[in-house]
Parts: sequence; structure tokens; C-alpha cells
Amino acid sequence: PTALRDLLTFVPATPIPLDQVEPMEAIRARFVVSAMSIGALSPETHRTIAAAMNSIGGRNNTGEGGEDPHWYHEQINGFPVSSKIKQVASARFGVTTEYLVRAEELEIKMAQGSKPGEGGQLPPSKVTPFIARLRHTAPNIPLISPPPHHDIYSIEDIAQLIYDLHQVNPQARVGVKLVSSIGVGTIAAGVAKAHADYILISGHDGGTGASPLQSIKHAGLPWERGLAETQQVLVRNGLRERVKVRVDGGFKTGRDVIIAAMLGAEEFAFGTAALVSLGCDMARQCHLNTCPTGIATQRENLRAKFSGKPQYLINYLTLLAEEVREWLAQLGVRSLDELIGRADLMKCAGEASVDLEPLLVAAPGGFSRPAVAVPQSPVAGQLLVEAEQALCGEHSVLAQHSISNSDRSIGASLAGEIARRYGNAGLPGVSITCILQGSAGQSFGAFCVPGMRLILNGEANDYVGKSMTGGQIIITPPPGASFPAHENTILGNTALYGATGGQLLAAGRAGERFAVRNSGALAIVEGVGAHACEYMTAGMVVVLGETGQNFGAGMSAGVAYVLDMTGVFPTRCNTELVELQRIGNPDEIEALRTVISWYRRKTRSWRAAQLLAEWSRMHRAFWRVSARNTTELVSPEQDNTPTARDYLDMHIYNTELVEASHS
Repeated sequence: PTALRDLLTFVPATPIPLDQVEPMEAIRARFVVSAMSIGALSPETHRTIAAAMNSIGGRNNTGEGGEDPHWYHEQINGFPVSSKIKQVASARFGVTTEYLVRAEELEIKMAQGSKPGEGGQLPPSKVTPFIARLRHTAPNIPLISPPPHHDIYSIEDIAQLIYDLHQVNPQARVGVKLVSSIGVGTIAAGVAKAHADYILISGHDGGTGASPLQSIKHAGLPWERGLAETQQVLVRNGLRERVKVRVDGGFKTGRDVIIAAMLGAEEFAFGTAALVSLGCDMARQCHLNTCPTGIATQRENLRAKFSGKPQYLINYLTLLAEEVREWLAQLGVRSLDELIGRADLMKCAGEASVDLEPLLVAAPGGFSRPAVAVPQSPVAGQLLVEAEQALCGEHSVLAQHSISNSDRSIGASLAGEIARRYGNAGLPGVSITCILQGSAGQSFGAFCVPGMRLILNGEANDYVGKSMTGGQIIITPPPGASFPAHENTILGNTALYGATGGQLLAAGRAGERFAVRNSGALAIVEGVGAHACEYMTAGMVVVLGETGQNFGAGMSAGVAYVLDMTGVFPTRCNTELVELQRIGNPDEIEALRTVISWYRRKTRSWRAAQLLAEWSRMHRAFWRVSARNTTELVSPEQDNTPTARDYLDMHIYNTELVEASHS
């Protein structure tokens, strides 16, 4: 025996005729291809898997690498090549607003079964220009996801992200991927209470095999252990009927599916077996970019060797579903639904040396009714109605509202509707400006897209501008505020998490982990807490004040400018991957001044006005923070370090910036 399920056998039963068992198509529709990213897999493999699963009513998962927007409109043999399940992982690679609205299911990956406690890892050789474009990073650099989600430190935080995703795409089911572990049942109960639509329990086996060897050998638990606990806890707490339960981790046979159903699963995911059906020869070179069959590589000469076709995967899953039918007939049941949670129909095999009795507790019950949705903020609903003429492209719209901290995810629903109609390009030639007064709840401006302008006179909670794709978010103190804005916090933690575009301008300080995983946004604030610009891969951040510790940890691209009036910033910056330089280029100095002038116009910042009035002296107090150039002996002519000048030249707002520079 090599797995726990090899130690189990079925209790003898009276067989029934095969023609009394549910049809193969009903069983096959429960099958999913597990999350394997475009990056881990070649584009050709990913497209083939998607076309196969879409043709049979199944689903496949993008993994955490995003997806090419062109694929939303392309087909193979008449079937879409876009994945129905879009994953939202800790690095938020490729998570744009259009990506989210093109999904039938959105999956929050809390961890990976093969390496729990570690983030995803993609070596530099696999980060081609195509992969870098999808992930909004620079090419040829290692991409390592943070171990945790930086907007999830509790079950309440999971509930907030689930709410965010339901707001941006109300039609999608939202699930949470957990790893098999002791105690996972308690976490699953919390996820069910957080209004998830499904829970995935992931075992240590399966997938591409690109995880670090020490993790493959020593980390993770079999899916049987976690699935049994999850089912028993959900049933005991009256939560099982609210969620579907899915499982993965090395599924290969119809017998595996039957055992998983008895332990509580309704849906079943395949990774390695799906790749083998498409030609994988188990060379175990997935992490080296040298896959000889063109499946787990980005090298064009090897990708040309890929010979898989959608029909190969369809054939495998069809035969597997037929095998499941044969097992059902042998066990005397007509459908998989009758087996869910019936672990009492199994027993330990005679040679079992492990006590598996705790797994074999009968806990029948499955999904029967969806959880009641958390109501949308009334303000969010009103904005959708008021914006209709702009959504139709007729003319720009101005809306004004008062909000409180119970109004969460303001702007997310509107952003989702814009992306559904126009993609990430946003509104065509018109705009929606929302002027808001008060204290915004969590995730203000999440998923914002071009054409949206959110102006908040007040303050905002955590997660401002989460995964924003474009547009503007402007936060200023209330009119008549007597306190100095640059000495007070105006927005909470983890702003701009995973943002790929747009601008965030705040006249005040931000909390911790500001611009974590920023992948393209421009942000200007008057101070930040610890861990700012962590894992940043693109974009520009300007801090007109103090920072906390560990600035720029893991930052691999993009640029930041920090005003250091006291000389302490070098001790607060993590220089493992970045370097600090003073600004000496006149063009760069002028570009930075132009950006700050524009910020001053938008926010009425007293701090910015003071800096600009003494610019000839104050510009010397700025540090430029950028990723170290890893190429040896780079000449000044070859130095491609990004600067403020680059962002002034390339972004859509440079007309406004130039105007600001002359005001």
C-alpha cells in the first residue's frame, strides 16, 4: 500500500444492474482539473485542458498565474479555452477585474497541498515575457508568492474577501482551498460560516511535481485525513448543507472517487492524471523548464513537442466515470449522492497497520441549499443605478453620497459591471465620479477600473484599492479638519494589494503593508507603516513622510521615492533585493516634482505644497528605492532602472501631470 485508501475495503453489498446507475455524464460533470498555473504549465497545455473540460461540462482551474485576456474569446474545436475557475492566491498574480468577472467560480487558495505553509514558486527561466505580462511583473525574475494572504489573518478576513469577490462577480460561486491537516474541520466550519459556496480539501499528492523536493517528501497529509474530518465537523455543526465539498490530491481511479464520496466529497479534482492523459511521461523535470513533452515548460522548442489533444483528456475522464458507475452498481447504489458521507460502508483491510477507525464514522449529508448571501451596501446598489448612463457610454456621471464603515467594498460592484461590458480597458470615453463623505468600510475602491474616480472626504478602513486595475482613488481629510494630515492615519492596512494599475492619492498616512504586491499602480501618501512595498513587482510609490520597518522586502521591480527628513530611512529599508540612491538626474527630479504637483492639485495637500515651495532644497531629501540590477557589469547606457520619468511618459495621466507642472 502507498496511500491510506489502499488500507480500506468496502463492506459487502447486494449489487444492482448497471443500467439503474446514474449516467456517465452526470458523474463526469463532477470532475475538475486542479489548479496548475500558466507558467507551471505551457500555454498549449492549459488551453487544451480548458477546451476539454468545457466540452464535457466540467471545469478547470487557472492556478495563480492569471490568464491571457485574448483567451476569453478563443476556442479549440468550438469550445472555449478560458478556465471556468479563476484562482485568487496570496501573490494575486494576474488578478484583474476582468479576470474575476470572466469566472464561473472564484477560488481563494489558502495553501497548497504539496507544500502547506509555502507560497507558490516559479523559477526565473519560466518567467518569459508572456508569463510576465500575465502576472504584471518583469521577466526573468523568480516569482515567489507570500506564504499568507496579507488581507487574511482570521476567519473574518476570509469572510471579507469572499464578500469582495461576490460583489465584483455576483454570478460566480466562491470557494476556499484548504490543505488536509489535523484541525482543518474547524477551519472549514469557519469558511462555511463566512458564506463560501464550496470548500476544497487538498492532499499532499498530485499536481505538476514542481514543488521543492523537501516539501514533496516531508510536508502535507493525505486527503483522506482532512476530508473525513471536514465532513464530520460540518455535519455535526449543521453546516454541510450550505457548501459543496471538493477534494484533490493524486486521484487516478474510479475507486479513488468512490472512497472520496464516502468520506464526504461531492466533486473530485485531477492533476497529475490529467497531465499523463495528455502525454506527460513523468520525467520529473517540472521545476527545471526542461519538460521533454512540452507540458511543464515555457521553452518554445519544447512546447512545440506537445502533442496532447482535448479528446485524450475527455477519453480518460469518460472511462473513469464509467468505472465509477461499475463500482456504484457493485455497491448497490444508484448515484454518488447516496454515498456522500457514508464512511460506514468501508472497513479497514486485514493487513492495515494504521488505525483508520476515526475516518470511518458515518456522517451522511451533502449540499442542499446555498448559504444566504450577505446583503450589498445600499450605497453600492445606488451607484450601479446612477451610473447606468455612463455604463451605456452616453455621458459622464457624478454621484454624491454619505457613507459609514458598514458600507464595505464600495466601488467593487460598479467595477465588475464595467469590466463585464468593456474589459480592463474600462469606460469608453466617459467617466463616473463618486464623491463620498464619511468613514469607508473595508475594501474601499477594490477592483477599481479605468473611468472610475472615487473621491472620499473622510477616512478609509483596510484594503483600499485591493486589486485595482485602473481609475483613481482620492482620499482627503474632511473639509475644515484642523489636524495636520501628514501626522495622522487616513487609511488602514494592506492598501493596493495586488493592484495592476490606477492611482491612489491620500492626503495622510497609510497603515502597514502599503502597496504590498503592487504590480502597476501609482500611489502617493504622506507616511506608511511597516512592510510597505513588500513583494512589489511594478508601479510607482511616493511617500512624503516617515516609513515603518522592512520597507521594500522582496521588491523585484517598480520604483519608490521616500522623503527622509531625519536620515533614518536607510535603517528601515530591507536592502536584500533593493538599493537606495539619491536622485541626481535633472529629468528625474523634474518628473518627481510634476507628479507631486499633480497630487497637490488633487488632494489639496499642505505637505505637498510645503515641499514644492522649497523644492530646490527638499528634492535632495528623497531616496529612490529600486530593485538591484542582477546583471553583472551593466554599463550606464544599459541600466534600465525605472524612474519617475518612465511613469510620466507611459501612463494615461501624463497630460494631467504636464498641466500640473505648469500650474
